[in-house]
Amino acid sequence: MSNGDAPGSSTQLRADVVLEGGGVRGIGHVGALSIMEEKGYQWGNIAGTSAGAFVAAMLAAGYTASEMYSIMKNEVQFSRFASDSGLDGLLPVEAFHMLQRGGMHTGNFIETFMRQKLSAKGIVTFGDLILNAREPKHSNFRYRLMVIASDISTGTMLRLPQDMELFGLDPDELDIAQAVRMSASIPFFFMPIQQKHADGRASLIVDGGLLSNFPVYLFDVPGVPRRPTFGLRLVDVPPTVEEPWPPNPTGNALEIGRALLNTLLRAHDRLYMDDHTYVRTIAIPVNGISGTKFDLSPQETQTLYQNGRNAAEQFFTTWDFEAYKATYRTGHPPRSRREQLHEHMKRAG
Repeated sequence: MSNGDAPGSSTQLRADVVLEGGGVRGIGHVGALSIMEEKGYQWGNIAGTSAGAFVAAMLAAGYTASEMYSIMKNEVQFSRFASDSGLDGLLPVEAFHMLQRGGMHTGNFIETFMRQKLSAKGIVTFGDLILNAREPKHSNFRYRLMVIASDISTGTMLRLPQDMELFGLDPDELDIAQAVRMSASIPFFFMPIQQKHADGRASLIVDGGLLSNFPVYLFDVPGVPRRPTFGLRLVDVPPTVEEPWPPNPTGNALEIGRALLNTLLRAHDRLYMDDHTYVRTIAIPVNGISGTKFDLSPQETQTLYQNGRNAAEQFFTTWDFEAYKATYRTGHPPRSRREQLHEHMKRAG
């Protein structure tokens, strides 16, 4: 079972990776990736949603984690992702855009920034990232990169570039920066992307996290895999009396929209994961930092990055791929979490 490997390719310390969305908190992914690269891991198939797509695209283009962190720390002005030329965050303009165009900001800077960084590596379209040309264009294993978006007109998850065939377009020709912009269209915050079908119908494309923020299963194969798929997930520890989450202002329609967005992003932190997903997931604490906090301080940037490094270091103290395969991928599934808990209750009673 190849996980999309070409014949003769080395699988030693080779892995696939799926990066969860989470806005500016995606810096935590870079920290985790830095540890994985230091341990010698090289990447096969890479997928990401929203901020995860942002990091995944740069990783697929050949940027190392250390290069990405340097760019994010020294070059990126996160406030520019949430501002538009000439508007400068004016509340009436933002409210008008959200009501009339479905989002407060155009998101143009995301696409421009991504296109510049990919072009610097000679990467423009998904055709530049073909990993296995023998795979058909709808296959999860043809391209090094997969980006997840949501088509809210049809209520379906989109795998980009593969699902561009649904619109009568060639997946090889899809502009990667545009795909990342689609995946990062956080509802209410950034304007949706309109994508036309061959028959003239139009779909509105928004943040992939709306339908699938953490699709670790994308690169799973039947039977025993030749390499692992790791998931990088951004999580908030539950609030406590000593450290409660700050309340969301809800005094007007715009604040209500922002509160809905923050609730949506945080809800993913509490989603249940089955055991075979949980056991290969690196959970990165985000210390209560909102995914739309585009005024990150240098200290918060460093904290997110270091949290990613710490989480990955801890994960690899116990990770064992051979044990994972023996436990979860031999065709004999272990007892479910419920069965294990019931057995624990019996012993405790």
